[in-house]
Amino acid sequence: MVKVLVPPRDVMQPRSKLLLALVLVAGCVKPTPVEHAMSLARQHQEEAAIGVLRADLGLHPDDLDARRLLIRLLAVESNLPAARDEVKALAERLPPDDPSPWIELGHALELAHQFEEALAAYQTAAEKAPQSPEGPLQAGTRAAHWGEWEEAKRWLEEAVKRGAHSSEVWHTLGLVRLNLHDLDGAREAYANGARVDPTAADCWLGLATVALVGRDFKGVLAAYDNLLRLRPRWGDGEVGRGWALAQLGRPDEAKQALVHAEELGGDPKAIAKQRALLSSPKPSAP
Repeated sequence: MVKVLVPPRDVMQPRSKLLLALVLVAGCVKPTPVEHAMSLARQHQEEAAIGVLRADLGLHPDDLDARRLLIRLLAVESNLPAARDEVKALAERLPPDDPSPWIELGHALELAHQFEEALAAYQTAAEKAPQSPEGPLQAGTRAAHWGEWEEAKRWLEEAVKRGAHSSEVWHTLGLVRLNLHDLDGAREAYANGARVDPTAADCWLGLATVALVGRDFKGVLAAYDNLLRLRPRWGDGEVGRGWALAQLGRPDEAKQALVHAEELGGDPKAIAKQRALLSSPKPSAP
């Protein structure tokens, strides 16, 4: 307990009494086993953290947060057999269609760098909980992270069918479709993400990328206009906007965009290159 010197009662003001009470309460609060274990883990004392969690679960076997953290820490310590035992114990305490034990197993396997096995665990989560988007979402997101585009597309589209509609899901699906050269599908995904969350800058940047690949310069300009509404101090965004204006045959507006980009600290090399292109004479028609 925190020890403090208490001044005489008659000289304490109401505010001082309140502050003293808060100090005393803070000094007496005991961390939960999970909080204690997390503190130990942050200090790289994983074995001690595991001991704290095992002691807690011995007394409170239904402490699901403690069991979930224990699974992660066992994986960090490369004790996958014990982690699998805890996953089984977690599954026994949850409804049969709850995907979280298998998702926890997938995270544990990722921590142990067993990526194929992790993907299989996420697929099991999808099968165990056929109404939940969590299993397919984890599988698709991780497959995308590893560059397994076809696999990622299959699982992310399944997650969308099951109700996953956040801007992050749509952005990842857009990236996957773009890497599979499905421009229409990528545009649809990014547009859905921007519709769900108009402030999702990644989705607007995705739309700019799709438009650029498809040489849709009006689309590039529209996407950069929306990006700059979100980030009006983004100098490189003005560079991109200037490039789109130049491609649309609007050189005066392009030059103004580059001036603004320079004021905002845009990439000097990109600005200089665009200015050189704008000042170069157009080739005469044959």
